[in-house]
Amino acid sequence: MMPPDTPSIVLVRPQLAENVGTAARAMMNCALTDLRMVMPREDWLADKAIAAASGAEAVLRQARAYDSTEAALADCHRVYATTARRREMIKPVMTPRHAAGVIRDAAGRGERCAVLFGPERTGLENDDVAMADAVVEVPLNPAHSSLNLAQAVLLVGYEWFQAGIDRPPVELSASGAEKADRAMLMTFFRHLEAELDACGFLRNADKRPGMVRNLRSLFGRADLTVPEVRTLHGVVKELRWGRRPDRPKRVEGGVPTPWAGDNEE
Repeated sequence: MMPPDTPSIVLVRPQLAENVGTAARAMMNCALTDLRMVMPREDWLADKAIAAASGAEAVLRQARAYDSTEAALADCHRVYATTARRREMIKPVMTPRHAAGVIRDAAGRGERCAVLFGPERTGLENDDVAMADAVVEVPLNPAHSSLNLAQAVLLVGYEWFQAGIDRPPVELSASGAEKADRAMLMTFFRHLEAELDACGFLRNADKRPGMVRNLRSLFGRADLTVPEVRTLHGVVKELRWGRRPDRPKRVEGGVPTPWAGDNEE
């Protein structure tokens, strides 16, 4: 496992091996070595990828592939999604420079960060962006703002590298609670969504995907810690318990007693 001080670069469904190679070259330029890919279409160790990497073969050889974006982000505490277009979800929008400083500060607290990059032609899907804490947009000429994959990786990587020169290290706080990683958040999301399905809140099949994305985005913006996620699990479990008609009455300082109806004090 890579140390948390350098962000992971996550290429979601990259199409061409040579584009993965040039992205690896951009990473090595900026001292980034943790390359993760979600369902790459071509072999990232093909000759054309190695040639395009131009000396950054080590990044390709230690790269890992995953079956889903969720799996690729499981050990990450903070996620930033690069996108060229605004989405119908509320998330902080940062420039690469702003994001680089935030990532440096988070890494100083021992938090693992990841930056998502979408497929070359279509960019990230909404479900991918919904997993992010914030969106990263590159301010460029509105008449021609498209970047290829390696250019986008290099811009983000350069700003991260430069932030290490410009910013002092962050002092750790011994009293600070650990931030929940993506695996913990996704477990909570599934728990919450299962209960919302059970009570009928998500019964509209057409609206369900958008509602789920909005809920995940809402809790993702909350910057939840490990104790807070555990509390939320407890809240959801208690709400489910409260729907039972035979729910025992809770007695402060004692054990629950059987529910005796509205007339009991």
